[in-house]
Amino acid sequence: MSETKNPGDHTLSVAPTKTLSLKRPVEAGVVRQSFSHGRSKAVVVEKVKRRAVGEPHAPHPAPHAPREPAAAETAAPAQTQAAAPRPAARAPAPARAPAAPASRSGAPQRAASGVILRSLTEEEREARSRALEGAHEREVEARRRAEAEARAREEREAREREERAAAEARKKEEEARRLAEAESKRRSEQEAQRRLAGGEPAPAPVASARRVPAGASAAPTPQAGAPAAARPAAEEHRSVPRRPAAPPPKVVVARPVKGAEQKNRGRLTVASATGDNEERTRSIAAFRRRTQRLKGHVSETKERLSREVVLPETITIQELANRMSERAVDVIKLMMKQGQMAKITDVIDADTAQLIAEELGHTVKRVAESDVEEGLFDQPDSEEHLVPRPPVVTIMGHVDHGKTSLLDALRHANVVSGEAGGITQHIGAYQIVASNGLPITFIDTPGHAAFTAMRARGAKVTDIVVLVVAADDGVMPQTAEAIAHAKAAGVPIIVAINKIDKPDSKPERVRSELLQYEVQVESLGGETLEVEVSATKKINLDKLIDLIALQAELLDLKSNPDRPAEGTVIEARLDRGRGPVATVLVQRGALKVGDLIVGGSQWGKVRALIDDKGAAVHEAGPSTPVEVLGFSGSPEAGDRVGVVESEARAREIAAYRDRQKKEAAAARGNLARSSLVDMMSQLKSAGRKEFPIVVKGDVQGSVEAIVATLEKLNTDEVAARIIHAGVGGITESDVTLATASGAALIGFNVRAHKEARNAAEQAGVEIRYYNIIYNLVDDVKAALSGMLSPTLREEMLGNAEILEIFHISKVGKVAGCRVTDGRVERGANVRLIRDNVVVHEGKLSTLKRFKDEVKEVVAGQECGMAFESYQDMRAGDVIECYRVEEIQRTL
Repeated sequence: MSETKNPGDHTLSVAPTKTLSLKRPVEAGVVRQSFSHGRSKAVVVEKVKRRAVGEPHAPHPAPHAPREPAAAETAAPAQTQAAAPRPAARAPAPARAPAAPASRSGAPQRAASGVILRSLTEEEREARSRALEGAHEREVEARRRAEAEARAREEREAREREERAAAEARKKEEEARRLAEAESKRRSEQEAQRRLAGGEPAPAPVASARRVPAGASAAPTPQAGAPAAARPAAEEHRSVPRRPAAPPPKVVVARPVKGAEQKNRGRLTVASATGDNEERTRSIAAFRRRTQRLKGHVSETKERLSREVVLPETITIQELANRMSERAVDVIKLMMKQGQMAKITDVIDADTAQLIAEELGHTVKRVAESDVEEGLFDQPDSEEHLVPRPPVVTIMGHVDHGKTSLLDALRHANVVSGEAGGITQHIGAYQIVASNGLPITFIDTPGHAAFTAMRARGAKVTDIVVLVVAADDGVMPQTAEAIAHAKAAGVPIIVAINKIDKPDSKPERVRSELLQYEVQVESLGGETLEVEVSATKKINLDKLIDLIALQAELLDLKSNPDRPAEGTVIEARLDRGRGPVATVLVQRGALKVGDLIVGGSQWGKVRALIDDKGAAVHEAGPSTPVEVLGFSGSPEAGDRVGVVESEARAREIAAYRDRQKKEAAAARGNLARSSLVDMMSQLKSAGRKEFPIVVKGDVQGSVEAIVATLEKLNTDEVAARIIHAGVGGITESDVTLATASGAALIGFNVRAHKEARNAAEQAGVEIRYYNIIYNLVDDVKAALSGMLSPTLREEMLGNAEILEIFHISKVGKVAGCRVTDGRVERGANVRLIRDNVVVHEGKLSTLKRFKDEVKEVVAGQECGMAFESYQDMRAGDVIECYRVEEIQRTL
């Protein structure tokens, strides 16, 4: 058998590539750790046995004990002989390292088994020494760490034993107290039963120590130091699970009675175990939560941030708190400290808001609410961007002096035929091109007395006023009013003396009458241009155009067409098919389709632009009148229109103007209420009768004129009260309003919708339609006149004198009289005068001539008279007989 196959070959060898290392022997064990609330956990603990390294007195454990040579040879001669011819073995395994010092001399040594070992080289010895030193350091560090862990474990176990001892003691005390209370209760019940039964009182209770259970009193209290002294070494204790020396006595805890106080189950700590408290307290977290709940979840005070607060003229407390990022309740508390009681929705002024914001550490920036309109209108233009623009000419004058006819002749149209009654009731805007190619914008205003506001608006937006005066009629009241409007607007006047083709025309009279109103024409040495024209015969129309062009050239009218548009609402109405439609005169810039515009309290986006001829245009330049579609609501005539850059700003401006409008209306309402109260107190005896009216018109100007005219009809006795006035057709809501208030429903150039007509028929409300304003005013005036109390007038009939008094059965007293003057009629009013003093006024119930009833008795005749409900007549009294007539009054 070969050597490689020999199973008994135990030749020592050293692998040159294997790293020298020391492996510690490890023993494993299980230790059970105990925690509070009766929890425990099993932990696997490894125990490392120490090995003495470098100690000269420590014996080196050899894995194979040395044998005697004789014994070895005797026991195994075959093995020795077989191993002798083999070469020298390598260095022994690391487990045989303690035998190395014997061979450091460098000479080969013979092992105990008779094998010659090879000497270690210098590198091997150094590697072995380094490995031994590293192993020694690791063992020292492990031993130090194990000792520290052992000390910490001992301290922790000592604390746990103390806590368990304190808990057991507390449980015993609690059980003893509970048993004592139960015993006391039982004895009290027995004593009460004995007393109720008439027995003797119960004996004195025994000492409380006897009531304590034997197991509870005999149980030893564990000490902290005793187990530590009697405990074995830490190394041996690690491998054994920790168990208490003796199990605590089992304590029977009574079940809690329903309604009794619940015992706190807080965390068991050293402070609670060693304290004087008999019961467990809440945990720190529970106490913190309870404190926060009582304080309203108020956390620690945060550092306040100083902000810049923008304050308008008025602001609500809620909005102020939001802008300061503060709680509204804090703002209210601060105001209460200052003596002001307020709610979160109350509105405060800017001064109060500034005081509050500065008190809370913020800075304030005051702004006016009107700043939202800043930069919307009247922005200056540079001279290089200005270009000439067409003039805006307003035709003004008295009613029926030919204003619209003159405009028709200029623009070759027939507008008069389209107006009801032949009078203009709307403000119209048109543009014509003169023979010289100059475009001119004309604005036609009504001449009726009711349209004063329209004429004032026309004068404000114009550059030149053409004052039309009829040569056969002269200067009339509305002519003087138009002169006043033109002078107030500061615009030049061109006098057009119309109707010179009539035989009774007197142009010189017109010139002289104008001097009374400080209008001096050129023919009389003044500066006012004049021209005699005829609209029907088209005389001197070209001369009028030339004068307008001359005046416009003197004014040097220019504008910038490349800037955002500005204009004025000439007229506005509500079209059922197109919605709100406004006639706008563009004054500066260019208005385009798609622009965002603001007009009064309404805003919108331009959907379409329609010129005076009905054609849709994409852009309207300066001095161009157009109809604008796209407003959110119908603006008021006279409102300025401007183009804004964003929808947000348009909404902001419209909201601001709407608030201003509501506040003004509320102020007017308060004044009206206060004045009405005063008036009612003054007229308490007679009272003031009101005629409620709901007015709907086609355009804003007509409604405005109707309301102003009807308000002028009011007197101290009767008044026309406008409940609602609006633009557009008559709707169901208008009928409902008229029904609820008992008002008359008037439509001016509008008609009622089908639903509104049905509702009016069902409610019995009459809808009156008008297309001429003076017919409407006349009907309302007649209605108000009918509400006036009639005037009473007395008509004296005659006198009679009582001669004698007769007593007639079933009739009473009858006065025998003689008629001295006039006549006496049965049923007429009479006065009984005694010594020139009226003692009775009534009616004559009976008038007899002899025994017959007669209607009247003339002077010189005698008759018998009896009065209604009056019997105290005397001889010598004078009777006056008269009749009362009612005369109807008118406004």
